[in-house]
Amino acid sequence: MKTIYIYCEGPTEESFINTVLYPYFFDLGIYVRPIVCETRRDANRKYRGGVSRYAKIKNELMILCKSHPHEYITTMFDYYAMPSDTPGITDATTDIFERIGKIESIINEDIGERNCKFHFMLHEFEGILFSKAETFSLIAGDEIVTAVQRIREEFETPEHINNSPETAPSKRLESLIPGYAKIKNGTQLSEAIGIYTIMEQCPHFKNWIQDLAAW
Repeated sequence: MKTIYIYCEGPTEESFINTVLYPYFFDLGIYVRPIVCETRRDANRKYRGGVSRYAKIKNELMILCKSHPHEYITTMFDYYAMPSDTPGITDATTDIFERIGKIESIINEDIGERNCKFHFMLHEFEGILFSKAETFSLIAGDEIVTAVQRIREEFETPEHINNSPETAPSKRLESLIPGYAKIKNGTQLSEAIGIYTIMEQCPHFKNWIQDLAAW
């Protein structure tokens, strides 16, 4: 079986990879293994999660690619709030899918490793949770389900739910659901939604999954 390492932003993505992506790819004869970004290290402790500088991400990806030359490396980073030193990040192409594709291509060229494919979540991981509003009945009441559905209907796809500090998907959920737990609830909801529904609702995510399967 081939192995794909997914360098990801934090424990929420790590849990999603282990719970949702792993069984899907295992059935295709592929191991997927998450590697969480380390913000810094000291003598006694590693600090995991979050993005500080693109230069650090690039360095870590290049190390992974060279350490695993016969395997594949991809990423799961939120487009929302990526560091300002990220190549191409200021691109203002109107179509969000075209824009993200351009930025990912620029980053891949900058990294320059044949076994690396950079991937963004649009606009952040929590966007995919809007793929099936009724799933929120697992953690909230009918009024929250209705509110989530109303938000979803305002946008062409869950991946279009926007990226301002006030209206990013995670900010909307935290506002709607006091005590929303990103790791626990994000995993619970995404597993209940299912990868096939997420792929149906989220074109950029779907293209990534299909690219990995064919890699």
